[in-house]
Amino acid sequence: MNSAPLQHLSGDKADKAKVILDGALQVFTADGYAAASMGRIAAAAGVSKPTLYSYFQDKEGLFVALIQQLTHNLRYTILHLPLDLDPQEPPEQILRQMATSTLNEFSRNASLLTLMRLVIGESERFPDLSRTFVREIIKPMVERFSAFLATHACFGHSDPMVAARIFSGAIAHYLIMQHILHGDDILPLERDRMVNGLIEMMVSYP
Repeated sequence: MNSAPLQHLSGDKADKAKVILDGALQVFTADGYAAASMGRIAAAAGVSKPTLYSYFQDKEGLFVALIQQLTHNLRYTILHLPLDLDPQEPPEQILRQMATSTLNEFSRNASLLTLMRLVIGESERFPDLSRTFVREIIKPMVERFSAFLATHACFGHSDPMVAARIFSGAIAHYLIMQHILHGDDILPLERDRMVNGLIEMMVSYP
């Protein structure tokens, strides 16, 4: 089955897919990616292994589908950025909403942070997993954001892709430092201060 199955299924199949993803989350959180097995995931979800494989062909696909499910709201927000900017809406307001939504999503979603740690921690042993994560999750969002910047001259960026990478990279660095590396008490930075500074850097006035 393709990734993010809940967006393509309905009724009992969607419910079953969610049960499987909930079971997978328990196992990945408790055991890590390497130690997690499809058998343990099937047991945690209360389904048979044939049923599990009828929904997800392998562990990597299941892991990516789980991340896609957990990031659904965030990805929807970014992938539906308007290419026709409302003249009544200041450009910095859209950027602020993006940054705040992203930070809120991660702050209230401990499971997503756990899976991010797994992706980073397992990147050397499972490079294909990391590449899939970048290709399926990160790349579409960065490309859409770059297209958004490119269509609005008010942002004034000569290279929208670089600007998009800087914006997303700054947010990722903040999340890693504050939450994954537990550096919030060593290198403190209030969220609003970080967002304000990032928006000031991004917005170019004529």
